[in-house]
Amino acid sequence: MGYLNNAATTWPKPECVVNAVRDFMLTGGANSSRGSNSQRDMKTLNIMLDCRIKLAEFFGGYDDDPMFVTFTANITESLNVVLRGYLREGMRVLTTSMEHNAVMRPLRALESKGLKIGIVQGDSRGLVKAEDIKRELDSVKYDLMVMSHASNVCGTVQPVEEAAEICRKHSVPLVLDTAQTAGVIPVNASELGLAALCFTGHKSLMGPQGTGGIIWNREFAERVEPLITGGTGSYSHLETQPDEMPDKFESGTPNLPGIAGLNSALDWLNSEGIGKISERENETGQYFLEGLKGIDGMILSGLTEMKGRLPVFSFNIEGKDNGILADGLSRLGFETRPGLHCSPSAHKTLGTFPQGTLRVSPGYFTDTGEAGEFIYALKTLL
Repeated sequence: MGYLNNAATTWPKPECVVNAVRDFMLTGGANSSRGSNSQRDMKTLNIMLDCRIKLAEFFGGYDDDPMFVTFTANITESLNVVLRGYLREGMRVLTTSMEHNAVMRPLRALESKGLKIGIVQGDSRGLVKAEDIKRELDSVKYDLMVMSHASNVCGTVQPVEEAAEICRKHSVPLVLDTAQTAGVIPVNASELGLAALCFTGHKSLMGPQGTGGIIWNREFAERVEPLITGGTGSYSHLETQPDEMPDKFESGTPNLPGIAGLNSALDWLNSEGIGKISERENETGQYFLEGLKGIDGMILSGLTEMKGRLPVFSFNIEGKDNGILADGLSRLGFETRPGLHCSPSAHKTLGTFPQGTLRVSPGYFTDTGEAGEFIYALKTLL
């Protein structure tokens, strides 16, 4: 199969990631902070600490402090922890029209309880302009801003550096969704002054599904209430949730095999280098982009050049149903994703609601030969 759905999850994973998960299950497997300090117990704790340290360094955590790295099951959980833990009735939150439902659904749920939501509208290419963010923050006092680094629908990369500077000048905490960019575009939480950076492990970080987390600003973390409370393997004499990090936001047993895999994935990423990964993905993306633009009836969403975008391509063909096209491509050996991609607001912004688009997202392990084969298959199908 030609796997072209890396915006949903990267595949295949590096072999070292698979081996790390397998080794943990076969030779480790101890729960974290819930044993007798045996060798197996300490091995688990060391894996978790190593992974926290690498994540803090990778994302520019404040003072590279691993204690302010929270593990979650995915970025949806990360965003819910931050948004539901911080926002209260009567507060105002600013977001954009290009957000995934991982942002919009928690906000809409909180809106029904008195949260006020402002939305900065993106343009027809999916780009949110920094001046529009500034104009909104100049006119209304907001308590928080949350935005995605890049669109999961069309790959448009947002001006995060400018947005972060604007938020700092207005004393508005900024929460960043890096679902599509973590592992392929460098981002530094402390340099940007982020309140929280939310990430998922199973996309461009190359880790297993069921992994994700949060990089916290220390002061902001103190102002957020935990979404889930319970056993942490620490402070067991208390029936109240500990305030100490990382325990505050990590109740229950985490996905330890997944964390072992993520730990190995970070080693692989650091070895390969983000620069090399980005260069290769852009090169492959250029082949896809030029091939798609040469197809009759092509309606491509987002930017028409690789500059300012990821290799995530959404399109429609005049007179064709994108779901039927996806099924036909699957029969020819190519995995894609049709529909609305859990982002109805983004599709409304792009003018592709309610029909959605067909999304093609090559990854690091996709080569230019596969790009040519896909374009040929699509033309044959049409």
